Amino acid sequence: MTTGTTPLVELADVSKYYGNIRALEGVSLEVRPGEITCVLGDNGAGKSTLIKIVAGLHRHDAGTFRIEGEEVTLANPRDALDRGIATVYQDLAVVPLMPVWRNFFLGSEPTRGKGPLKRLDTALMRTTTREALLRMGIDLRDVDQPIGTLSGGERQCVAIARAVHFGAKVLVLDEPTAALGVKQSGVVLKYVAAARDQGLGVVLITHNPHHAYLVGDRFVLLKRGVMAASHTKESVTLDELTRQMAGGSELDDLRHELERPAGP
Repeated sequence: MTTGTTPLVELADVSKYYGNIRALEGVSLEVRPGEITCVLGDNGAGKSTLIKIVAGLHRHDAGTFRIEGEEVTLANPRDALDRGIATVYQDLAVVPLMPVWRNFFLGSEPTRGKGPLKRLDTALMRTTTREALLRMGIDLRDVDQPIGTLSGGERQCVAIARAVHFGAKVLVLDEPTAALGVKQSGVVLKYVAAARDQGLGVVLITHNPHHAYLVGDRFVLLKRGVMAASHTKESVTLDELTRQMAGGSELDDLRHELERPAGP
């Protein structure tokens, strides 16, 4: 049972190995209601492995994984969903030619009638989709339009609204702004913040410290599978976060190497 001080999700010294390969080692983080925990790192830092553990795709090999104070080992993604953890991946699982409302309820379609007269309740799905999107501040022109006609940012926003509607307590977002322009990234971050404001705990996976700092409350920095730093927003500036992610002393060394020699 969650109390005011119990994190929704807590990882303590979690490690994951693939044979002799160390994918994660000694990683700790907390996800609390109404907060955004940002996990930052370059390619190969271990972000994808961390997502797969939280989403129930892979089991951790060492350390402790708790959900609402209960130590768990998730068996599969359905187990994670049943415990209130919804994951929105960068390559969204949508059917492009189906309308927005059909994708919103994909796999969870309500029906009406009984026996041979049982059929999909399309009117309810349309109405519910429109209302759920509006509650998140998303005003689409038409929920009957194919979801493939929406921009990448709009599709991400629909996926976020879907997770909120179906009762997620924890929302894990895998690089939601990676393939988006500046304007669309801003739209997505707005709805990430809206999910937090509705009381969800959000895990935002990103390699962009500027996006993370705009909305984040906690920051975990991964490097080569190891937790390089952990901060609250009050304890770190954007410049410090960017410098730590860029390599700090490594960046200084590179700057010296790239400096042009002074002219004669």
